[in-house]
Amino acid sequence: MPSSARPEGPAASEASGGETRRAVGVRRLFELPPEHLGAARSWLEHGERTPRMPRLASSVVLVRDSPRGVETYLGYRSGNSPLGAVAFPGGSVEAADDDAVTWYGPPAAKWAAALGLTDHRQARLHVVAAIRELFEETGVLLAGPDESSLVEGPAGEEWMAAREAVADQEKGFGEILGRRGLGLRTDLLKPLSNWISPDFAHRRFDTRYFAAAQPVTQQPALLGSKGAWASWVCARDVLAERDTTALGDLVGQEDTRGLNLSQLTSPAVEIILEKLAAARGTIAYLSHKRPVVKYHPELVLVDGTPMLEVVANFAAEDAAAQRSR
Repeated sequence: MPSSARPEGPAASEASGGETRRAVGVRRLFELPPEHLGAARSWLEHGERTPRMPRLASSVVLVRDSPRGVETYLGYRSGNSPLGAVAFPGGSVEAADDDAVTWYGPPAAKWAAALGLTDHRQARLHVVAAIRELFEETGVLLAGPDESSLVEGPAGEEWMAAREAVADQEKGFGEILGRRGLGLRTDLLKPLSNWISPDFAHRRFDTRYFAAAQPVTQQPALLGSKGAWASWVCARDVLAERDTTALGDLVGQEDTRGLNLSQLTSPAVEIILEKLAAARGTIAYLSHKRPVVKYHPELVLVDGTPMLEVVANFAAEDAAAQRSR
């Protein structure tokens, strides 16, 4: 069954911050990864229970232009990650994300408003976690010595050691930045959306997705001790082969070979890829002002098969694309 089949007409989507916006959207159905089917069937068979509390998380959609369209950086994640086996860089908010850091860009209060949060501290945690996770997983560091500069080429053995130390929680991200006289360039992040893991999941995230352009002087690279696969991919190309096993076979891991896009990723990744594919370049994509909509995929049974149902809204992006033509 195609991952994005069965549109069922307009529906309301809930925006973060408790507001509900009327969205011109369609109900979308997504296949579940094979390893999640057991938990899904158990949830349906035994009736709804109290879901586990989701952990706060952040993820960054790194983008750049190419002759074939907007590209983004995807990586393999092992261990049945709620973000998907193939996902954007990201992970859990950590206690150390509350440590003192030099901060450039909008203050936490403005970030809270942009994210639809009333808690300024939580907004700050999400932003710090986003920049930290991007650094850990790719080596791309959105930090600089002042509010208009960016560190150049954070590569080589010393920087890899710093990434390993942060990933292993041997050193705090704030300590790494402070020793080098760097502050976070929070102005280089753009908020995208908020995704809550399905209720049946054993591991649940409350994930804030951000976007950022690839810095000209920096190139992403795998984390030495934990990286298995990561690559720039063209969003349009990935979607053109979404119902094939091309991406899973390219990743080449035991739990990715032979799987299609929906079986490899979360609905969040697939829908963001669709919006990237529709964009007229990274500048247009990053400059577009979009509400941060909250998505909470629901488990449904379709012809005896558990699937995830999501209300997807393309109205805002479509309008922006029309204006740019």
